[in-house]
Amino acid sequence: MARPISIIQEEIRELSTSDKETLLRTLWEELDGPPDPAVEAEWLEEVQRRSREIDEGLVECIPAEEVFARLEALIKK
Repeated sequence: MARPISIIQEEIRELSTSDKETLLRTLWEELDGPPDPAVEAEWLEEVQRRSREIDEGLVECIPAEEVFARLEALIKK
């Protein structure tokens, strides 16, 4: 018989941060299902294209801090 979710939640609270992260990844993979090879191939192609654009100087990289600051300013408007 399965244990009540309240007991499982209490046990999770007692885990270390590292163990919680591992559990979260496992649950996410369980819910998400197996990776789709076609999607994985498309993401790889996209990453390679973006990397090539950066290497060739075709795009301007913006530091994450600047991006988040811009977003925060837009949200506050």
